[in-house]
Amino acid sequence: MRSLIDIQELSVAELDELISVAEDIIANPKKYAEIAKGKKLATLFFEPSTRTRLSFEAAMYELGGNVLSVSSAGSSSAAKGESIADTAKTVSCYADIIAMRHPLEGAPYVASLNASIPVINAGDGGHNHPTQTLADLLTIWREKGRFSDLTIGLCGDLKFGRTVHSLIGAMSRYSGVKFVLISPEELKLPSYVKTQVLEANGIEYEENTDLLAVMPRLDILYMTRVQRERFSNQDDYLRLKDSYILTPDKLDGAKKDLSILHPLPRVNEIAVSIDNDPRACYFKQVLNGKYMRMALILKLLGLSTNQACQAEGKEQEAMETSDAFVCQNPRCITTTEQELPQRFKLADKNKRVYRCIYCEAKANS
Repeated sequence: MRSLIDIQELSVAELDELISVAEDIIANPKKYAEIAKGKKLATLFFEPSTRTRLSFEAAMYELGGNVLSVSSAGSSSAAKGESIADTAKTVSCYADIIAMRHPLEGAPYVASLNASIPVINAGDGGHNHPTQTLADLLTIWREKGRFSDLTIGLCGDLKFGRTVHSLIGAMSRYSGVKFVLISPEELKLPSYVKTQVLEANGIEYEENTDLLAVMPRLDILYMTRVQRERFSNQDDYLRLKDSYILTPDKLDGAKKDLSILHPLPRVNEIAVSIDNDPRACYFKQVLNGKYMRMALILKLLGLSTNQACQAEGKEQEAMETSDAFVCQNPRCITTTEQELPQRFKLADKNKRVYRCIYCEAKANS
């Protein structure tokens, strides 16, 4: 039994295979219409969602399966104090696979350790969102025909933007990729993503606060919203929420084949007038997300008709851990699940830097 918590758990070969299956689903939908008949997907969403939850549910229905849905924490036993571990064990008795979204970082990982069925991380706080990245990858592939030799601009909330973190993790495996990180100083990409992903893989990147200055160089512009729900201080949110607003005039210097992506929901960071621009790809992303989630569900349930998708994932390296620290991240799952062991993985052997195994927050010595 295998789960998907972090996009980097999928090898490059597996990403290519999932894209191949998704393309086949698009071309031959009838071929897949009954393939998951008798199987049940449980969608456990403890945080608001429209696209991700509905796309998982539509994906399962279009594969011929059924859905059991929890759309809010208030409608589940979590409201009574049930732990993530117990929830995962209980739902395993009813379903064949789980898609979980949770506001606390590491919650889907904890669920995967306790469930007897596959668990898919559908977003955990500001940490990871691997299936949105699958949607992003299929969109990039269908628009550009390649993953290598691309300059990708990531704009907006790079600190809490879990979609940004996951996309960087996925694209860091391809050659010739360069990232331009565009954000206010307060919302810069976390240092651990820069050191553990970009620098560790020798990926070229630059940080900039000026979107217009870098626009002409971009092949892909990935816009994000500043997320009100991630701020503890609402004054900070109000000060930063309009940092970047993409309007038609700002595209004057952009490439004619620029691809504009956004994980949605959009607030006001992309003007509605851009929707009809042929470079706008964000609603294509929505549809592509359904196809990639269909491919992923098939893979994790072992139902894919594409034999290449039966390949095993890359072998996980042995992880050196320590229990000498306590996680200080207020958004970590350990803040509410008191019975969880505090464990930290060695993230940088040379500097002896440890990070929480659940949320990747740096340990304080």
